[in-house]
Amino acid sequence: MFEFTSARTLGTVQTVDTASVVVEVSNIEQLKRLQVNRLVALQSSRAGESLIGVVQKIARSLDPKAHVTEEMAGEVPFDVDVSINLVRIALIGTLIGRVGEHRNVFRRTLETVPDIGAACVSVEGKDLSEFMSAVANVTEKEALYLGVYTLDDQANAYLNANKLLQRHALIVGSTGSGKSYTTARILEEMAKLSSPNAIVFDVHGEYGSLDGSAFDHLKIAGPSDIGSGRSIGHGVIHLPFWLLGYEAMVAMLTDRSDSNAPNQAMALTQAVLKLKQEYLCANNQAKLATEITVDSPIPFKTDDLLSELERLNEERVPGARATVDKAGPLNDRLTRMLGRMSARISDRRLGFLFSPPKDALDLVWLDGLVSLLMVDAATERPGIKVIDFSEVPSDVLPLMVSLVANVVFTVQQWREVEKRYPLALVCDEAHLYIPATLDAAGSDQISVRAFERIAKEGRKYGIALLVISQRPSEVNRTVLSQCNNIIAMRLSNAEDQAVVRRSLPDSLGTFADLLPVLDTGEAIVIGDATLLPTRIRVAQPSKKPTGDTIAFWTRWNSAPIAEDLSVAVTAWRRQSQSAS
Repeated sequence: MFEFTSARTLGTVQTVDTASVVVEVSNIEQLKRLQVNRLVALQSSRAGESLIGVVQKIARSLDPKAHVTEEMAGEVPFDVDVSINLVRIALIGTLIGRVGEHRNVFRRTLETVPDIGAACVSVEGKDLSEFMSAVANVTEKEALYLGVYTLDDQANAYLNANKLLQRHALIVGSTGSGKSYTTARILEEMAKLSSPNAIVFDVHGEYGSLDGSAFDHLKIAGPSDIGSGRSIGHGVIHLPFWLLGYEAMVAMLTDRSDSNAPNQAMALTQAVLKLKQEYLCANNQAKLATEITVDSPIPFKTDDLLSELERLNEERVPGARATVDKAGPLNDRLTRMLGRMSARISDRRLGFLFSPPKDALDLVWLDGLVSLLMVDAATERPGIKVIDFSEVPSDVLPLMVSLVANVVFTVQQWREVEKRYPLALVCDEAHLYIPATLDAAGSDQISVRAFERIAKEGRKYGIALLVISQRPSEVNRTVLSQCNNIIAMRLSNAEDQAVVRRSLPDSLGTFADLLPVLDTGEAIVIGDATLLPTRIRVAQPSKKPTGDTIAFWTRWNSAPIAEDLSVAVTAWRRQSQSAS
């Protein structure tokens, strides 16, 4: 593809390292055309191959008697007493002229390094367009169209969608950088497939604008949905208390600082297991009742749990003398937990948890929930489930998001291997429920542990994570370490930039320097899904998320929208924007 003629040669290789070289440029006019992070090609010692590199640093000593600057020290083989122009280049891959029937195949590997004196040319114009076409050579069945390359806006940028999801992915960017519409872009491309399978954790209700036959919009039941009869099949999801695991129940109902916390946890274990076994025996499932654990998803009524705990709290047992009773082992030790539980039950915002519809007390209800969340050939429901968590109180949000994630992960784990259908979990605002710093109550710890397991084991069971956050430094490190693909939009915070910088190889560290100056909708894409770590201008989705940045000055320069603010006050009181 590249012609290494004397007329086109930029310069020649002077020093060679493991993954970088230094090129001396004799023509000052050619030096002026170079820019940091632009592409160059170098002659390979193998016929039919060229090495591709990225310009990292350009230096010129202006004083003919000056020695090489400290910045380039160690990269020049000897002292220089004449004017010299040096370019440091990081090698990123090899362009092979022919592989089988395919021409111009780019591979992100280095089997050779340039010889001393090898020619170097700038990749621009027609060469750049042809090279970008080679980079974007992804098979049609695995191609995800993201936008165009900043280096060449005539070349479409495709990601290998299989590798994007198999190795998990991270989308990061400050507010207003285009992070949400990049997510929407990926979801729209996903929706074009015949049978996509994904769950979007929509924390702020931003993705309600996405429409089409592939999208199914659901919401966690709010106060206005309680007692309305809305359930599965009406776009409303309840997550009954009995569906929680034991640790989540303990985190929600006990206070770790309470001296009676161990007694309360023990009482909760006894009561929950007893109620689950009684339910099974009453429904002709006596054999199953002997096989379950406290974590088994078996229905029971919250009121029955409250009554059983009250009984244990007031229980008296026979004393040493038959005529005298004494306090039971848990007598008066559960008072605080009972108070917390009563307060939770009376909170209408938690109605989806403590006041589910009657059909949620049937064993088959869980089958319906799972079919709603996961693609099932029998139901033929839309494949992309956008779940609105905006009405869920923030203190229980981590538990509820991780509960949904854990339900689908567990079902996927117990399916027959050949029947597992891959599923993607799109975690918007991940720092809210997969935090780096855990709270004292323990609910964050439970959520983090669930997502850590999915991040580490999900690939084996066909579950992918797409982690999205404006503060990557506040997202759990273990989950981040499992994301082998990064789509980084503009980041201004040094701690957030450091997260991306740690994911880059040393030879490409200069890419992180671009993070604060990226344009809106522009991203640096790194990882297994792209052959070339580079800047991409993301194509706008047809439907933008509702969280798009508001143009303050423009709106203030027009007439305000006529609105009865009492409607907002009523919604505040009701803790729901839905009509009652």
